[in-house]
Amino acid sequence: MPDSHRAPVIGASAGGAACAGSHARPAADRRRSSTAAAAVALAALVAAGPAVAQGRAADFPTRPIRIIIGFTPGGQPDIFSRLIASRLTDVLGQNVLVDNRPGAGGTIGAKLVADAVPDGHTLLAVSGAHVIQPAVARVSYDTVRDFAPIAQMFTSAYLLVVPNTLPASSVREFIALAQARPGQLNFSSAGTGSGTHFAAEMFREAAKIDVVHVPFKGIPEAITDTIAGRVQFFMAPLSSVMSMVKDGKLRPVAVSTAKRVSTHPEVPTIGETLPGFDFDSWGGMLAPAKTPRPVIDRINAEMGRALALPDIVARMRALGAEPAHGTPEAFGRFIREQLAVIAAVAKRAGINPP
Repeated sequence: MPDSHRAPVIGASAGGAACAGSHARPAADRRRSSTAAAAVALAALVAAGPAVAQGRAADFPTRPIRIIIGFTPGGQPDIFSRLIASRLTDVLGQNVLVDNRPGAGGTIGAKLVADAVPDGHTLLAVSGAHVIQPAVARVSYDTVRDFAPIAQMFTSAYLLVVPNTLPASSVREFIALAQARPGQLNFSSAGTGSGTHFAAEMFREAAKIDVVHVPFKGIPEAITDTIAGRVQFFMAPLSSVMSMVKDGKLRPVAVSTAKRVSTHPEVPTIGETLPGFDFDSWGGMLAPAKTPRPVIDRINAEMGRALALPDIVARMRALGAEPAHGTPEAFGRFIREQLAVIAAVAKRAGINPP
């Protein structure tokens, strides 16, 4: 370490002088001398801090990078993380590996990353479940303080679908039907507290309709009963029902996003009938809290370049998603806003942690 950074030596010298003459100097003088020495030492350490962080960032990465995903392979966060990982491997000079750690609504994987060394070599790919879990379950980490946001990765619409036998082809017609039959229409979800459940609860609130929640074990079961007409609507992830809509097994009514989906511009938004309605599925990347900012910025920049590549854009849109990117600050604000929205909906709907 350069001599200019050797603060402990300065402090020790001052302390030694104080000890040598302590019998003759007033206590107040000794305290002032000690305080001054401590201040000098602290200033030196603070000055050295950024240099240490910059050094770590300059060397990054020094070994393979793991992207933890708290769900089984095959979902949008998994597929898109693998696309990003391939690009990062090419530009960072280290293998970037996707590591699926499913269980407990994604919280097992999140806990692994919250506890990981904050050096950028362990990342977390998250979906909307990251902000839902604190409202519906007890988690062993802080959703905001234990993570450093890197960037959002994608957004995707929920699609309000109904059985072909239901006499409603638009949001307005569906609301009129539900209001004429209060408590008689059901909606399916992929489980209590799932994104599909919250999307439907938000629609129920906005439309001011009395409908009954029927939770299933997963998306396939919810789709099956909607096609059969045993439930009257499902707020489905767009990618999960695109083939059923194309084959005419389900009737698309509206998408949940603020804007129409580029691949299905003929499908209106819910907001065109209920102004202000906007709720989408999304994904992004986090790191452990205290990861050096230069490392965060490097990953953010490379993610942005990857998300602009035509083949990645085409792949995302084919699966019903749109690339999304921005600053770490913007993603952090988005997460905090989503936490507040979900918490409020959960409270009004009576969805509480066990």
